[in-house]
Amino acid sequence: MDDCRFCGGALFVRRRRNIDDPSFGQVEPCQCALSEADTTRRERLERIGNLGSLRHLTFESLEKVLYENKKASALSIAHEFVDASDSWLAIIGSSGSGKTHMAAAIANAAIDSGKPALFMVCPDLLDHLRLGYNSEDTEMSFSSIFDQVRSAPLLILDDIDTVAPTNWAQEKLFQLINTRYNERLPTVLTCSSLVGSLDERIKTRLKMPDLCRVIDLSGPRQVYREIGGMNLSRLKEMGFGNFNVNSGSPTEKDSLRAAWQAAKIFSEHQEGWLVLSGANGCGKTHIAAAVANERIRNSDEVFFCVVPDLLDRLRSSYDNAGSRGTYDEVFESVRTTPFLILDDLGAQTTSAWALEKLYQIANYRTSSNLPTILTTDLSPDELHDDYPRIFARAVDPRAGTLISILASNYRLGR
Repeated sequence: MDDCRFCGGALFVRRRRNIDDPSFGQVEPCQCALSEADTTRRERLERIGNLGSLRHLTFESLEKVLYENKKASALSIAHEFVDASDSWLAIIGSSGSGKTHMAAAIANAAIDSGKPALFMVCPDLLDHLRLGYNSEDTEMSFSSIFDQVRSAPLLILDDIDTVAPTNWAQEKLFQLINTRYNERLPTVLTCSSLVGSLDERIKTRLKMPDLCRVIDLSGPRQVYREIGGMNLSRLKEMGFGNFNVNSGSPTEKDSLRAAWQAAKIFSEHQEGWLVLSGANGCGKTHIAAAVANERIRNSDEVFFCVVPDLLDRLRSSYDNAGSRGTYDEVFESVRTTPFLILDDLGAQTTSAWALEKLYQIANYRTSSNLPTILTTDLSPDELHDDYPRIFARAVDPRAGTLISILASNYRLGR
């Protein structure tokens, strides 16, 4: 047998066998993995499986979030895959449809039955691979990570359609998927659609009925969602047509026209970040809402979050699994939504936890090139000092535009 890598973080080896042996080249559990106690094995499988906070996402909890018309058939196919796991499974659906929940439930069910399963979010995996090029730790090197992922007995790849649109990222993802395709290794992949921006070579493999079954969790699409009280009727009152750019001093008028024009361009191109900075009442939220209305008119999804209320929702969802959803589901729906507005950054109570959550959202959306509007009462210098990591991503000239609105509170008169 090859040197056992179990204690170094893997659960499987390739044994030296004759070329005519049916098991030649196959991935097999290492001996020490087979001989350990069930509880120890489960703990080790959970740790190496990379599920972390997704350990609670099971088939039982999944039943509560699936649309009724999808529930029976989707759960049946997923259960069959866990029991057989000799093929591929593609889970598609919009943000919040339950596809990550189902993928995690499959991984957890496999681990509960004593099978190793590796769960990876695609953008995070590619970040690890990039860092591995320069790592002096052999276990964290590019080749070590890539080999363990592509050889995993069961691999779950989440959000394969949100990787950075660079040639390197697209090629590495294809190499990984193609290797598993050639070796027919059990694989679960999640994405929003099979007709979107996926590499055509990957689409071809996922559309092979003899290899891959597809579960479509798409349900009634919710075009507008909000956290913080900006309901749809109030949002619709704020458009480009009724935004007053002709009040105040000449400097204020010029500033308002520049912000209006930048937002109009952003609503048409819808890429990267638009950061609106200015005093309370200057019109930032109105402009953000105007862009949102343009998106909704085009039947695109919009998530409007008032930052202090968003953080309160995330905190409360740690302990509540009720109608608002668990923490993971709320957080994932915010950071992966097709169009996000983060209103009133800086009004919340700042803590290390809050800074980290906001950074994770900003980092993910920058990496995935998801359009985002950020409004804040902070000046650019204050934004840079108080939120340096968010500032670096949102205001990067390659990814975002910063507009400082130099106008006073319109409610009080310019």
